[in-house]
Amino acid sequence: MALAGGLIALILGIIGIIAWWPYFVKALAAGIPVVLLLGGALATYLGIEELKDRKASESFDTGSGGLQDEVQSLKQELKELKEEKGTAEEKAETKE
Repeated sequence: MALAGGLIALILGIIGIIAWWPYFVKALAAGIPVVLLLGGALATYLGIEELKDRKASESFDTGSGGLQDEVQSLKQELKELKEEKGTAEEKAETKE
């Protein structure tokens, strides 16, 4: 059913472009500046956001180190907990 509808729309679209070619060209010519304007605005916005992200990541890397120290301490704590779990499992295995 979708195939038939798609084919009908395709045929009507081709007939419409042929019949109203001058209007199609005018619409296309009117649409191109709008697309360029919106595309340029989007690219500018994304470029600004990328610069903000880069600046934020550089400030994190060269920051006071408070977060990095916290991350290191949490890694150490996780390592200790894994070691405790491993020794507890070994003790349980030796009891059996």
